[in-house]
Amino acid sequence: MPERPTAREALALVTEDFGELPHPVRESKPDGPLEWAGYDASRARATARTGEAESVVCGRATVGGTPAVLIAFEFGFLGGSLGERTGDRLEAAHRYAREHRLPVVSLVATGGSRMQEGMLALTQLQRVARQSALTRAAGLPQLAVLRDPTTGGGWATLGAGADVVLALPGVQVGFAGSRVRPPDADPAAYTAEAQLAAGTVDAVVPPEQLRETVALWLRLLTAPSAEPAPVPAALGAPNLPATGWDAVRRARDPERPRAGAYLDAYFTRRAALGGDRSGGRDAEGMLCGFGIHDGRTIAYAAQTGTATRPAGYRTAARLIRLADALSVPVLTLVDTPGAANDAEAERQGVGAAIADLFTAVATARTPVTTLVIGEGGSGGALALAAPDRTWVVPDSYFSVIAPELAAAILKRPADQVHATADQLRLRPQDLVELGVVRGIAAAEAAPPG
Repeated sequence: MPERPTAREALALVTEDFGELPHPVRESKPDGPLEWAGYDASRARATARTGEAESVVCGRATVGGTPAVLIAFEFGFLGGSLGERTGDRLEAAHRYAREHRLPVVSLVATGGSRMQEGMLALTQLQRVARQSALTRAAGLPQLAVLRDPTTGGGWATLGAGADVVLALPGVQVGFAGSRVRPPDADPAAYTAEAQLAAGTVDAVVPPEQLRETVALWLRLLTAPSAEPAPVPAALGAPNLPATGWDAVRRARDPERPRAGAYLDAYFTRRAALGGDRSGGRDAEGMLCGFGIHDGRTIAYAAQTGTATRPAGYRTAARLIRLADALSVPVLTLVDTPGAANDAEAERQGVGAAIADLFTAVATARTPVTTLVIGEGGSGGALALAAPDRTWVVPDSYFSVIAPELAAAILKRPADQVHATADQLRLRPQDLVELGVVRGIAAAEAAPPG
C-alpha cells in the first residue's frame, strides 16, 4: 500500500504560502490525563517520525486569491487522532478565522478519538462541533477535503459537518474505522464514492484538480450580496400560448430548453452540491450549487423536468439555507410535472421534504428569485417558488394540478381535458393577470426588481 501523504503534502496540494498559526501550550501530567503507560513515549516517537508536535497543523494561507484558515491532519501522528491538544489547536484556528473573517478549509485524515486520553478525548468532538457552529453563525463558510482515512468523530464533525464536502478518489470514509466494523461489512460502502452516491459528499476530486476546485468554492462562498438574482432571459419560443392546452403542450415539448441550458446561459462558472446529507441524491431531477453571474455569486436550485424526488427537495432546502447563512442571493428554476408520488417516495418522506423546502424558502432572509421554465405542477413545483418574486417564460405553465388529473377528479370524460386546461387559467398571461407571478421573462434578462 502506498504511503499516505503527510499533512504538509496535503497542504501543498492547495496552497504555496501556508503560514502556521501559534497554538496554545497545554501542560499535562506524565503520560497524559489517564496516566496511560507509554503515552508520552508514543507521542515522542510520532513527533520524531512526522516532524509534527500534534495530529493537526493549523495556519493561514491563500487559495486562488482567497485568504483562508487551513487545518491539515497528520495521520502519521497517532493515526490523526483527536486529543485535548488537538482540540486546543482546532479551537484556536476557528477563533482566528472568526476574528479575521476567514473561511475554514479542513484537510481531514483521522482515525477518530485518542484512546490514551479516554473520554477527555471523545469530548473534543463537542468542542469542535461548538467551534464549527460559532463559525457558521458568523457567516463564514467551511469546506472539508476528505483524505485517507476519514473515520470516527473527525468525519462526524469536521468532515460531514462542513458546508461543502470534497473527497479525494478512493479514500476510506465512514463513521466506523476498518478495525471496528462488522466482519461481513462491504468495504465498498466505506469509500468516498459510496458517500457521494449517498448524498453526503458533494464531489470526488482528483488531486491535480483539488487546488482549482477549492479555490472556486472559496470564491463562490465568500461573496455576499444583498441584491436579488436577476431574472434569466427566456430561451424558448417568444410567443404566448393561445389556449391552456397549448401552454401545457409547449411546456411538455421535449425540445424546449431545460435547466441545463438556462444554467449554462446564466453562469460563467458554477460548482454543484451533491446531495441532501440524509442519504440521498436526486442528480437527475434537481441541480443545486453556486455560480458566477456578471461577477457575482448566485446560488441556484433547478428542477430538470422530471418528477422531483424527496432527496431533490432536501438538497434544495440545504442549498437555500446555506446561501441564506452566507448572504448569497438564490435563483430557483421551476420545471416539474409534480413531486414523485410512488411508494418509494412516500417511504423516503416526500411530504416532509416538501414541507421543509417551503419553510426554507419562506424563512430565507436572502432574496430568492424564481423563473418557471417549463411545467409548474402543483405543490411539488410551488415549494421551489419564491412568494412575490416569481416570473414565467412563454413556454411554461403553472397549475394547481395537471389538466388530466383535474378532469379525472371532477369525473369528466377525456375529451374535456383541453377545456379543463382553459378553466384552470394556467397560461403565463393568465398567471400575470391573476397576480400569481410578477411577469413574463423576455429574451433579454430583466433587471433585478
